[in-house]
Amino acid sequence: MDLARTPTIGGFAEEVSTLAKAPSRPRGVLHLLDTQTVDSKAFRADWEALARQCAEPNPFFEAWFTLPSFEQFADSDAYKIAAYWVGGRLTGLMPIKHSNDYYGHGLPYVGTWLHDHSFCGSPLVTKGQEKGFWKALVSCLDQTPGQALFLHLPALPEGGALDNALVAVLAEMDRASAVVERSSRAMLASNLSPEEYLAEAMSAKKRKELRRQKNRLSEFGELSFERLEGAECIEPWIEQYLTLEAAGWKGVAGSALKSKPASYAFFADAMYSAARAGKLERLALRLDGKPIAMLANFIAAPGAFSFKTAFDEDYARFSPGLLLQIENLDLLNRQDIAWTDSCAVEGHSMIERIWREKRAFVSRNVAIGGSLRRLTARALMAYETRVWN
Repeated sequence: MDLARTPTIGGFAEEVSTLAKAPSRPRGVLHLLDTQTVDSKAFRADWEALARQCAEPNPFFEAWFTLPSFEQFADSDAYKIAAYWVGGRLTGLMPIKHSNDYYGHGLPYVGTWLHDHSFCGSPLVTKGQEKGFWKALVSCLDQTPGQALFLHLPALPEGGALDNALVAVLAEMDRASAVVERSSRAMLASNLSPEEYLAEAMSAKKRKELRRQKNRLSEFGELSFERLEGAECIEPWIEQYLTLEAAGWKGVAGSALKSKPASYAFFADAMYSAARAGKLERLALRLDGKPIAMLANFIAAPGAFSFKTAFDEDYARFSPGLLLQIENLDLLNRQDIAWTDSCAVEGHSMIERIWREKRAFVSRNVAIGGSLRRLTARALMAYETRVWN
């Protein structure tokens, strides 16, 4: 992308050195772009190239997921893309948002933008440019913080390339920061075969019970398993999933994707875009052709992300969701996938019965702006970590 033509927000296009005291190296340029600017053919091409070369995969910040998110959920100019170039090449990207509501507290802040259907806050950054990206972002927000008192970075994979780089940068800048939350969730990561993994995860008695449940299901009709990639039959699959989810407790509670027009449209657009990008794997357990359990995985090698799952509650006593997850263990056979993030809540009763590994996440707050603002942020972080941790 030609930086001379790159739009800026509020006239800001501050240059920051990616490597101090190394003037012979290309300099980094960070721009805050609006949600319309990034939806262009040229920028999308740069974005897709970045996703293929990033230090840590995160499908929730890839173009095919983020653009439908912006279209349905970004309803003001508070939403931006922090885009970082080095030598004219896009090497870093993260959606951000200014907000006055910090988890129910009236505190203005700027932070990584995650919505109810995005489960990882790691920015897309080219390998080797992790520290440069964080320096550029913090320096940008120092100069243009708006009303924000601090930078909030939720759901970073703890100990990953981006989190480690951030910790190093904050130490180099002598910048006040705090860990405000830690969590973990089930992850699938093993060199075992699916059969070996299941044998170690579940007792022989439980495996026998699952076989019995599967046999009982077969008495109601023809039981079949389906695995699809690409865009084959994607439209009917999306509608079947939305209908299946809405028929259960989420539909009753009003939290099903189909319950809100924006969520409905977002899911349909994101799934279709993921399929066209070759990033979607769909699984279904069917009884006489009718889905009784469905699952969508996002593929972002070397990782995968178990995005959404639903099952028919009329067959709950036969554990159709668990039976489908056993089929999902075939991810262990994929040579391009080293691990799979469950994207489930911590302590999920079903997935943690089979997936034995854990993926840890950390949320960090960082002081930004001038000296007085940073002192205020330091005091707030001290209070938050004292009361909530």
